[in-house]
Amino acid sequence: MTAAENKALVQFIFEARSRRDPAPFVAAMADDFIWRITGSTAWSREYVGKAEVRERLFKPLYAQFTAPTEITATRILADGDYVVAECKGDATTLSGERYANTYCFVMRLADGKLKELTEYLDTALVDRVLRPPGG
Repeated sequence: MTAAENKALVQFIFEARSRRDPAPFVAAMADDFIWRITGSTAWSREYVGKAEVRERLFKPLYAQFTAPTEITATRILADGDYVVAECKGDATTLSGERYANTYCFVMRLADGKLKELTEYLDTALVDRVLRPPGG
């Protein structure tokens, strides 16, 4: 796919995420998708495979929120197989705390599927507001 096609797919995904709809993102993940979270939080690591991302990242994360996170892209840049999205997120935890993180997602796509994503975010907010996965 071209850079323009990859960018259009990511725009479609984040338009849905801005409506709190994660389905297009999940549908776009390749089975061998890799999600990396930077930093040194309890969440920071590499999640390998669509199944692991859904079970070990999404499931414990979304269980902490009253609704799926609203993630709105403020800028999307594409170069070949790579698309970078700057985003603002907004969610409320079950304990009533606001989780409004800022993100930079660096994604690699192949054949119309998300293959890798590296997430840069406010790790201090993660440590302050989120419970560790499995904890």
